[in-house]
Amino acid sequence: MFRRRPYRDLERRLGYRFRNESLLETALTHPSYRHESPSAEGDNQRLEFLGDAALALLSAAWLYAQHPGLSEGELTRLRANMTRAHVLAEIGREIGVGSFLRLGKGEAKTGGQQRAKVLEDTVEAIIGAAFIDGGFRVVERIFRRCLLPAMQKMQPRWDAGENPKGRLLEYCQKHGLAVPVYEVVEARGPMHQREFSVEVRVNGRIAGRGEGRSKKLAEQAAAAAAVRLLANPQT
Repeated sequence: MFRRRPYRDLERRLGYRFRNESLLETALTHPSYRHESPSAEGDNQRLEFLGDAALALLSAAWLYAQHPGLSEGELTRLRANMTRAHVLAEIGREIGVGSFLRLGKGEAKTGGQQRAKVLEDTVEAIIGAAFIDGGFRVVERIFRRCLLPAMQKMQPRWDAGENPKGRLLEYCQKHGLAVPVYEVVEARGPMHQREFSVEVRVNGRIAGRGEGRSKKLAEQAAAAAAVRLLANPQT
């Protein structure tokens, strides 16, 4: 008799069908469930450890190839941002991990399905489970198909906390370029909903453009765009 795979929809979103479905089930098992269910064979904590290491390597390899002009320190900062907790939690929401989680009753009642820490840990655990089930090539395929597009879409957010104006100034000083000059080129909308567009020039040339609800935010966005452009002139 045909048995429907309970995680088929999640596997479809990941682009990978697990050979050992129990690995995926373990990745979706929160410690609170195991504590309340003696029949549960384990939880996702060990898989989370493995998935965290695999994600660090995959993101490092991708950044290394994409940013040939960046230093070790700059790459390290980008990798840390790329795999931040809120980024992985958002990916968990996008692929609908919450609806497949096995949670204890208390955790479920308090909204564990959408809790950022739970989603982050589960995404890492799924990567760890895929590594055991199919090897590194499978994990890389899931990363490129499912995680990387979401990470790139959220790039302004994982760039945000790293002081992009400071990074641009540091880059210019390191490479003998002039101090960046910021200029508001457009301000639109009513006073209480103002939108600013800012250009940043380096050596007299436009290096980046950004928009924001304040001049400061627009300058930060322009600086982040300039850093990406200067580090990757061919992209």
